[in-house]
Amino acid sequence: MEMNYYLLTTQFKIIFKIFYLLIYFISTSLLANNLDNKINNVLSGYNFAEPSTRNIQDDDFLNPGILWVENGEKLWNKIEGPNKQSCNSCHGRSSNMKGISLKYPMVIKKKKKLINLEQRINICRKKMQVEKFDEESKEILSLSTLIGYKSRNMKLNYKVTENNKKWYSLGKELYFKKIGLMGLSCNQCHDERVGLNLRAEKVSQGQINGFPSYLLRWSKVVSVHKRIQFCNEQARAVPYEINSKENNALQLYLSVRGNGLNIETPAVRK
Repeated sequence: MEMNYYLLTTQFKIIFKIFYLLIYFISTSLLANNLDNKINNVLSGYNFAEPSTRNIQDDDFLNPGILWVENGEKLWNKIEGPNKQSCNSCHGRSSNMKGISLKYPMVIKKKKKLINLEQRINICRKKMQVEKFDEESKEILSLSTLIGYKSRNMKLNYKVTENNKKWYSLGKELYFKKIGLMGLSCNQCHDERVGLNLRAEKVSQGQINGFPSYLLRWSKVVSVHKRIQFCNEQARAVPYEINSKENNALQLYLSVRGNGLNIETPAVRK
């Protein structure tokens, strides 16, 4: 009798362990497949935002980034310089800028240099013989946000060409490079841990289709370079300067990586 009880107990333990292992492997497999899907399917940061944040972005009356768009419209038509010119003087109405933000970062063939939209704006201001806007100033971000806003809902469709491939390669190298005291790379968060929690936030794919974006943590619109710098600082690394060749290269790589996503400028993010 005691022997039968012992055998039954042993069999039950074995069956329970097998059942537990099956559940474990099935759960692990489902989680892995889910994470693979999130990596293979391009997803905007909007998909990882809290409902309250999405609601702010969806309603232009609530979205604070629209204030930058409105200010950009004023600057677009502001007459300046010795020749009494405005952006409108050369480019016409701001609505003509539809699709323009999708071309940046762009290679200037004469200088063989990769530039972003904010740099292009200051090149135009130099031609107008007026003072350049400071990096991350409200003025330059208002104009770049306005131009990005005119392409809202258009899809990213960047091409790697002979002209830009060396910067694309540099951007890719930087994306996978481990940096800082913590020895982290972009892909460790934005590829390997997509959808998982990092403190109180969901880790997104790090897509940049909403920039310039209004960041709730800073209560202002910022460029993608400023956001990249913040990531660098979180890794305890010295960030590259705004408008540096490194940040422009990384911006190009991230833009290609986000192909198929809609422009959301000005997006709202934490």
